[in-house]
Amino acid sequence: MSTYRALKGYNVKKVDSDPANPQIGQVWYNDTLNKIKVRTQVTAAWASGGNLGTARYGLQGDGTQTAAFVAGGYPDLDQTEEYNGSSWSAGGNMGSNRYTFGANGTLTAGLAMGGYDPGTATSTVNAEEYNGTAWAEQNNIPAATSEVTSVGTQGAALMFGGTADKDEANEYDGTSWTEGGNLSTGRYGLAGAGLQTAALAVGGNIPPHAANVEEYNGTSWTEVNDIPATRLNFSGAGTQTAAIVFGGAPGTGVVTLQYDGTNWATTSNLATSRTQHGSAGTGSLALCIGGKSTTAATEEFTEIAANTQSLDVS
Repeated sequence: MSTYRALKGYNVKKVDSDPANPQIGQVWYNDTLNKIKVRTQVTAAWASGGNLGTARYGLQGDGTQTAAFVAGGYPDLDQTEEYNGSSWSAGGNMGSNRYTFGANGTLTAGLAMGGYDPGTATSTVNAEEYNGTAWAEQNNIPAATSEVTSVGTQGAALMFGGTADKDEANEYDGTSWTEGGNLSTGRYGLAGAGLQTAALAVGGNIPPHAANVEEYNGTSWTEVNDIPATRLNFSGAGTQTAAIVFGGAPGTGVVTLQYDGTNWATTSNLATSRTQHGSAGTGSLALCIGGKSTTAATEEFTEIAANTQSLDVS
């Protein structure tokens, strides 16, 4: 029979108490508790959630994995749906038709701005707020745009990129829009995560497709480590230091990447390839919603953090 030393090249270390910061895969014997312990791997996976009532792409929304909204999208350009963690139900319709727009906030305090209206064949300046029941028109964004990204809350939002002024960022205080610091690299169709004062801008189309990543501190943007490959028309969730981005083009639309504030790493793939999809949630509990080719599929991302498992040997 093989021993642990023969397999791994070292013995299991005996300690009086568990190490403060064990590494993934580290094994030790706690002499006080008479237990062998091991630090297990972080695991993450996508699983099927409830389908949208209407398949569409270019939709957008936000919220949590168990209380989210999405709105707009093609072909139902004003429709809102709400998610309770298992199924979608109809919400109040938007006042303006649009897809490929920006949206952020929560189920009961959402915000949407910009987007493209195929009826007029133009991008829009309209901004609306959602209270969980109905949408209400607010002050317009400074310039018409689509394929724009936004993060933050209803009362403290950051909108950036887009097809008009591709490097421009604008901040919303719940009433008015003011100009923020410009992106270092102007682009549209990018993914975002974070807050108005701690945002993340990822990928997009310059053109050509971009792998650039920038962080915003509430005043200015700073270039940080690129994603492994160029990507556009995808979505993100989470914070500036704990984010995921998923889907998009070119290539397969199932790729998911995690960001820890410094580095990018691949994790579990989506089951359904897609671009121009909606998103909600956090870097560890996220939603991927609808998208192109036109689908109603919703997927839920769950990350199970590393923990310590033990074996009683008494």
